[in-house]
Amino acid sequence: MICSAADPQQLALVRRRVFLALFIALAVALHTFETLLPNPLPWLRLGLANILGLTALFLYGVRALWLVSVGRILVGSLVLGSLFSPGFLLSLSGGLLAALMMTIGFRSFAPRIGPVGVSILGALGHVTGQLLVAWLLVVRHSSIWMMSPFFLLFALISGMVNGIAADMLLESLRKHPAFDRLEPLTDLKADRERE
Repeated sequence: MICSAADPQQLALVRRRVFLALFIALAVALHTFETLLPNPLPWLRLGLANILGLTALFLYGVRALWLVSVGRILVGSLVLGSLFSPGFLLSLSGGLLAALMMTIGFRSFAPRIGPVGVSILGALGHVTGQLLVAWLLVVRHSSIWMMSPFFLLFALISGMVNGIAADMLLESLRKHPAFDRLEPLTDLKADRERE
């Protein structure tokens, strides 16, 4: 495929694909790095890779969020050798529910909700999805729901941290010449035009 500067739409499409591939690669790297860090309890991670999903959402729209989230989970699990394991199922269920919650929050409340609010919704969805699948497939006991307040509190904190980091990354990227023509997505119509 040849792309010249004379065709700005084609150039923007190619640029978008390159940046989304870069976001997926960086999200996989963060996902892999985070598994090397010690965990105080199973399933407790900050979810640093979600920063790139949030960034993709606010730069390119809902479809980009789903692409980065699902791509990170699949490729990250393949790299770590945990594809189709119980850990993969927990990650996939949490990631899918997180992306769904972020999509609903973004589409329902934009522009009144920013990266921090969307991140908190995603983190709460992630924990809920993981607890649900853990209850259905791993620990078939109702006492697992007794841990939910602790996990939801941790999700709230990690969602705020990731949202602040994504907001800082968005500010930095929007100053870069490669992103200078992107307007912030403020409504559903603008989101659909970008997809």
